[in-house]
Amino acid sequence: MKFKISAPSQLSASIKLPASKSISNRALIIHALSGGNMMPDNLSVCDDTDVVVQALETMPHTINIKAAGTAMRFLTAYLSVREGEHVITGTERMKHRPIGVLVDAMRTLGADIRYVEEEGFPPLHINGKTLWGGQVCIPGDVSSQYVSALLLIGPVLKNGLELQLSGNIISRPYIDLTLWLMREFGANADWASGDTIVVKPQPYCQRRFLIENDWSAASYWYEMVALYERDMAKVRLGGLMDASKQGDSCVKHIYSLLGVKTQFSDHEEGKPTLVTITPRMGSVRKIDFDFNNCPDLAQTVVVTCCALDIPFHFKGLTSLKIKETDRIEALKCELRKVGYIVRSANDSELIWDGTKCEPSMEPIDTYEDHRMAMAFAPLAIKFPGLAINNPEVVSKSYPTFWDDLKSAGFTIEEITD
Repeated sequence: MKFKISAPSQLSASIKLPASKSISNRALIIHALSGGNMMPDNLSVCDDTDVVVQALETMPHTINIKAAGTAMRFLTAYLSVREGEHVITGTERMKHRPIGVLVDAMRTLGADIRYVEEEGFPPLHINGKTLWGGQVCIPGDVSSQYVSALLLIGPVLKNGLELQLSGNIISRPYIDLTLWLMREFGANADWASGDTIVVKPQPYCQRRFLIENDWSAASYWYEMVALYERDMAKVRLGGLMDASKQGDSCVKHIYSLLGVKTQFSDHEEGKPTLVTITPRMGSVRKIDFDFNNCPDLAQTVVVTCCALDIPFHFKGLTSLKIKETDRIEALKCELRKVGYIVRSANDSELIWDGTKCEPSMEPIDTYEDHRMAMAFAPLAIKFPGLAINNPEVVSKSYPTFWDDLKSAGFTIEEITD
């Protein structure tokens, strides 16, 4: 499938964002570990959450989480502490995404896990059982989902968990999100020092819980607003919080540098409210930023800066190479199609000094990566008729994305070759 996209001359929309996938998946694991029946309210409806729901409800021998990296990490830890024998697998890309760090840590805690195919990668064969817990050390500069997976099971380990993170700690806000959510459900878990987290063997309790909408999904609307002139765009996004625990809520600060104003209807902590975003005069001439704490925003901001002719030097992108695709290489390749020559450095940096080339305007490839599709779609504002291959990949996190674009006045034409 291929979509050809044209943007409206002005943008005015009220968008119902999807619920936070990050919070939903954590809340589902906590819910299952608590043994209760009080499901969280406003649960995310997307591929990544659906596979977790299905796995927890049916618990088949073979669990296929498809392309859901979060599900692979969280369920690996969860299945290790629940009685039963399971094989957890996924797509071909998932079978090439490393999981050795988590498996080694789980084995240190006593888990019975073995590799079905290639050492260090899914599929995994897991014999679940009661684990005593204790001390474990893992690198802090790999996926924070390894850290969160271990933390989430901490309260059900007989002796709790003392987790030490070595080296540079990336995506710390996602770790803090996990700890906050655990405490919301009665766990005793917190940083004991700058690199050590302690989780006491204190079980979760059940409670009503409302899941906030997704700041990562909001980022694509920030991108669209940034690409319009002043007074030509106004987007209202419901269900977001001013003092959100989501790491990607920093999008409002990043885009304030790129000419987008954010207004909250209410500033009461813990209360979802309406956010209105509009373009304003002025943006930085060049931007340097470290995405260490919010790597999922990188594609959106990179594409935005190119479209606005704002040179950049972005660091902290190490984890992009092990996402749904190698996002660093994918960005370089697809931006060249629309005339921007971006270079990389040290497998963790992207740099654009303003160098351009003649755009080929070939369709944008999405690499089975939802964020590639959604980060490039707003370029239709600058490049009418922009085409995107395999647009259905958005179902991974934001299934209604294309419908929301249509409701905002975008024209989307399906093209068959």
